[in-house]
Amino acid sequence: MRILVIGSGGREHALAWKLNQSPLAEEIFVAPGNGGTQEHNVPVSDKDIDGLVKFVQEKKIDFVVPGPELPLTLGITDAMEAIGIPCFGPSKACAKLEGSKAFSKEVMVAAGIPTAAYGTFQDMEKAFAFIDKHEAPLVIKADGLAAGKGVIIAQSVQEAKDAAKSMLGDKKFGDAGNTIIIEEFLAGEELSLLCFCDGENALALPSAQDHKAIGEGDVGANTGGMGAYSPAPLAQDEELEKLADITVRPLLKEMAQRGTPFKGILYAGLMMTAKGVKVLEYNVRFGDPECQPLLMRMKSDILPVMQACVEGKLKEKNIALELYPQSALGVVFAAKGYPESYPKGMEITGIATADALDDVKVFHAGTKAENGKIFSNGGRILCVVALGESLQEAKNKAYEAIGKIKMENSYYRRDIGDKGIKRLQNK
Repeated sequence: MRILVIGSGGREHALAWKLNQSPLAEEIFVAPGNGGTQEHNVPVSDKDIDGLVKFVQEKKIDFVVPGPELPLTLGITDAMEAIGIPCFGPSKACAKLEGSKAFSKEVMVAAGIPTAAYGTFQDMEKAFAFIDKHEAPLVIKADGLAAGKGVIIAQSVQEAKDAAKSMLGDKKFGDAGNTIIIEEFLAGEELSLLCFCDGENALALPSAQDHKAIGEGDVGANTGGMGAYSPAPLAQDEELEKLADITVRPLLKEMAQRGTPFKGILYAGLMMTAKGVKVLEYNVRFGDPECQPLLMRMKSDILPVMQACVEGKLKEKNIALELYPQSALGVVFAAKGYPESYPKGMEITGIATADALDDVKVFHAGTKAENGKIFSNGGRILCVVALGESLQEAKNKAYEAIGKIKMENSYYRRDIGDKGIKRLQNK
């Protein structure tokens, strides 16, 4: 099979790497790709739906795998279906679960899925009035896509008003902030639950935990994710089915009843509170950086799983996931200044040395290849992933590997996995 992976991040490098291991894969293309996928790259933007359709037709592509949310919200799956090409991802109607947080919350309520109490606003004065009636902390979210940065946790009423003004008044996130959601703050620990979905059935991947904040100890601005590990001791494998019954399968039923069955990967961002699990958000694709450690742990050929989802045959084909028993931990290597302004074009050295270590894989994200060298081309630049017999061993290996990599103005958190390790020690 000739396969097109769409996107340019660490998730897309990991997907191309995993798909390339399939005996069914004849040739892999990545549009537009990055420095780690340079041998497979094609110069088509991930938001150029017409260009992607044209490429698929010209190159006789057999299967399409979109990585990021943008092409999904723009309707890449619908466009591929229109020309008879299977595409592993939800329709434009289903991608609205990520493209609009207000729509997502409405679906959660309709499906009886536990989530934070909230209000939706387009008028700043009405938003301020809502804030005045509630105690801080409050969570302010831009309704649309904001590259994982459109969520502000306000510790005071004034901070909440400032956040609302920055989105509705100052257009900090452009049109993505024309509508905002104001939610109650949920205390607890976050968990990522990802499921392969075929429109009716859900097959859970192992648990994973992301680290959103830029600073060690989970302080500072929210980012697209500074590291992740799997499994997460917060939820044992036997608990995942119960969590899926509460947070994923009711959503699949609701979307099917609306005539828009969800196929692809559904990512449920969960908060494990003292009162039980609540859904923070849904993403309609693999999380980044959760994707990288999850795929490191996946022993199964991923391509037949994806095909079964597209065909609506997860149960019929009796699809199951075979996993490596080790823990996997990934650390994001970023440009100093991310998620705000940051420099680009710094040369990166030591990647090959790190990649050569046992049980280590370096996935490229914001990189570009020029004249045999690798340079930074984004905020999150690499995700260094290691397997270990324990979470501590995986962490040790990942940090040993990231220590081999050098770049000016670089930054990475040094505490990825510590919450999980502490939880294991306290058992």
